[in-house]
Amino acid sequence: MQVSAREAALETLRRCRRDGAWSGSSIDAAIKKYELSRRDAALASRLCLGVLQNSRLCDFYIGYYCSGKLEPKLRDILRMGVYQLLFLDRIPARAAVSEAVALCKSQGCARASGLVNAVLRKIADNTDALPEIPGKGTASYLAVKYSHPEWLVGYLMDRGGYDFAEAFLAADNTPPPLTIQVNTLKVSPADYVRALARADIPYKESDVLPGCIVLEGRQAAELPGYDEGLFYVQDRAARAAVESAGLLPGMRVLDACASPGGKSFAAAMALQGRGEILSCDIHEKKLRLVRSGAARLGIDIIKTAAMDARIYDSTMEECFDVVIADVPCSGFGVIGKKPEIREKVPESVKGLPEIQSAILDNVSHYVRPGGVLIYSTCTVLSEENEETVRAFLARNKAFRTDAFRTCGADAPDGMYTFWPNVDGTDGFFVAKLRKI
Repeated sequence: MQVSAREAALETLRRCRRDGAWSGSSIDAAIKKYELSRRDAALASRLCLGVLQNSRLCDFYIGYYCSGKLEPKLRDILRMGVYQLLFLDRIPARAAVSEAVALCKSQGCARASGLVNAVLRKIADNTDALPEIPGKGTASYLAVKYSHPEWLVGYLMDRGGYDFAEAFLAADNTPPPLTIQVNTLKVSPADYVRALARADIPYKESDVLPGCIVLEGRQAAELPGYDEGLFYVQDRAARAAVESAGLLPGMRVLDACASPGGKSFAAAMALQGRGEILSCDIHEKKLRLVRSGAARLGIDIIKTAAMDARIYDSTMEECFDVVIADVPCSGFGVIGKKPEIREKVPESVKGLPEIQSAILDNVSHYVRPGGVLIYSTCTVLSEENEETVRAFLARNKAFRTDAFRTCGADAPDGMYTFWPNVDGTDGFFVAKLRKI
């Protein structure tokens, strides 16, 4: 079945809206299903991600030129058209309009093709004089301009001010690069970047983390050495959580919430392949990702076990030099990669600190005296981060924070929040806790 990039993007948007599917895995599935060329795959991904990142802004302009209720499929088509007109300058306006009209006809919305044509032409004709978003200088203005929930914008403004909030939101709406970590068990960072150079692939090396490489507009599977396991995908901030632990060869490590395995892989490399790593997750099917990843990378010191990190296991009492607890969280630090997260409501966060605290309390029993407990999340909300850690320390006098400095993070108080607009990484929180 021959499907265009725009049809694939539209199908993905429908799945995200109707089924609550993750955009990344959904667009990858559509690309594979329809065997899109690299060019069409890139366009489909850009359209899907761009619409999700800018849905509220697109709706603002659609609402200005169109009154009345729109069915969801028609709104998706209009959003794609508006996004192309406002953000993809390589696509001529006439092409964006005509393709949207063609989508209406192919998707069973032919009766609305005149409306789509009229709305998009008005926007195309007024791109230099579009209506002003009201309330400039307020949270509501930023919420529309960057298509984020107003409550989150307000939180960011309270945390760092208006300019800080706007920079964070702009970073969220910037297409995320691919960040990989070289598998130093198989190849040196210097040798791997030479392989990239030979393949004529542009890259940027981190100046604070050897073997961390950032690439724009690339898929991991198309890079040299993927099948051979010469690298794995992981953001610098997530790698920092492992690096902060100060792992040494021969140590025993528990990765309590391991899937999909990035921190276990980073730990194996920090251990130089000598030691023991137990990677756990509550769902056995998620552990398959850990095992397959370890096999590709050639790591043989990782064992897996299904475990609810909230439930005590006496056989693991004080058994580990380092315990890593990358707990379930709201994910507001990775909106750039998972734009649908921005649609979460505050109520969805309320029960998370209780779960996070239960995990932290339980896995703390598994740390040997003098050992380290790493607590991390991919969110920037203080109630899931600093407040959860401080409450844990108040309950558990055997632990204290431990200063660390690694991967661009300087944490004299043992806690560090990575911000996309400050650190150029995912939004991420790391706390290092030492058992006295």
